[in-house]
Amino acid sequence: MAKMKTSRSAAKRFIVTGTGRIRRRKAFRSHLLEKKSSRRTRRLGRIEDVAPADRRRVTRMLGR
Repeated sequence: MAKMKTSRSAAKRFIVTGTGRIRRRKAFRSHLLEKKSSRRTRRLGRIEDVAPADRRRVTRMLGR
């Protein structure tokens, strides 16, 4: 059976840490920032863990 191919779009969006956690960027930070409060944009800048419900699907897309 052939090897699983890594989803290139997922590889650009998710980072796997040394301890095995999967991290992601938050959405809604790319444009139209003028109308968003500075508190909101600051919080959107954080890098977060992938939700437990999505973890299995994301690991599969990353070919792990």
